[in-house]
Amino acid sequence: MSGLLSRRNGRMLKRSIYLILIAIPCILFGYQFWPEEKLPPKVRADAIRVTKHQRELTLFRKEKPLKTYRISLGREPVGHKQQQGDCRTPEGHYVIDYRNPKSRYYLSLHISYPSARDKEGARRRNVNPGSAIMIHGLPNSLGWVGRWHRLVDWTHGCIAVTNNEMDEIWRSVPNGTPIEILP
Repeated sequence: MSGLLSRRNGRMLKRSIYLILIAIPCILFGYQFWPEEKLPPKVRADAIRVTKHQRELTLFRKEKPLKTYRISLGREPVGHKQQQGDCRTPEGHYVIDYRNPKSRYYLSLHISYPSARDKEGARRRNVNPGSAIMIHGLPNSLGWVGRWHRLVDWTHGCIAVTNNEMDEIWRSVPNGTPIEILP
């Protein structure tokens, strides 16, 4: 009797392992390719809010949220950017002041960091405040990474989204749009 039970348990264990081995790729595939609701093409945002601790970027129109995106930040996400090379994403009030369609990353919107206040603080500390803080997609030729980029904070202080999301943000955010970056 115990031999019969152990064979039955062995078969059940094998089936469970097979099911797990099939389920994991299905879940991973679903995460990467599950469709997200898109913004209508003519929608324009008039403000952006980034909440660093929630890893979210939200577009607003007339103080109403249009859409929220999951993001990756600088490799040292806690605290305000102090100097070039600290891999922190700045905090404060800025503006989208220009766009770069030919960046090393899939499209990029420049954030007006450093502000006069940031420059003054860096001058007092005798350091370079850094620059080139952007909202951008994935590195060129790595777009296939897709949503998986969100698993780690990997930028040098920028705000990263998927390439599809960047297409939408690029289209919806005009130059001059204010951006508030919260801790």
